[in-house]
Amino acid sequence: MTLDPKLRCCSLPGQVRHTRCLQMRTVSCIFRVPNRSQRRDQRGAEVVEMAFVLPILLTLLLGVFWLARAYNVYDTMTRAAREGARIAVAPSCSACGAQYPSIDTVASTVNSSLVASSLDPTQVSCGPCAGTCYGSTPAICYQSGVVLNPSTTPTEYGIVVSFNYPFQLQIPFMTFNQNITLSTTVRMRQE
Repeated sequence: MTLDPKLRCCSLPGQVRHTRCLQMRTVSCIFRVPNRSQRRDQRGAEVVEMAFVLPILLTLLLGVFWLARAYNVYDTMTRAAREGARIAVAPSCSACGAQYPSIDTVASTVNSSLVASSLDPTQVSCGPCAGTCYGSTPAICYQSGVVLNPSTTPTEYGIVVSFNYPFQLQIPFMTFNQNITLSTTVRMRQE
């Protein structure tokens, strides 16, 4: 903004008239208001811009939602496997000869945890397994007596519970809306 010394008024780009207030020598400027034909040229610009931006914004928003849901399912799977491993490493009773729970008990615990979180235990698959692939519902991989620290002494033995679960990303306007397989593995030291 510059002061015009002849008119004693400010000049800004887009101004057409200048007025000067005679009282107390204050300066005011009248700005140009777009006329009707200029406003008519820009009338649908906001709608067109929104039509371009809204699908991209909606895709990003729903993509974040579905990725957060996939993380939630993965965390639920890990918690269910942890519950199964926790049951597997604890002896059932000391008076019974410290018997460890059977694989049926471990699978039942994993099943209960999945059902409590509204995941379908019938969709659980065993995946690659070096131990016993328990084929009932849910199909979990169960390994007992696994060396947890092979390079250090004393050697610790434990249980490994693992399984896979399918998840479908449903992001609009994307071509890769397909099932992805989430895998989890939990190791726990035997007591």
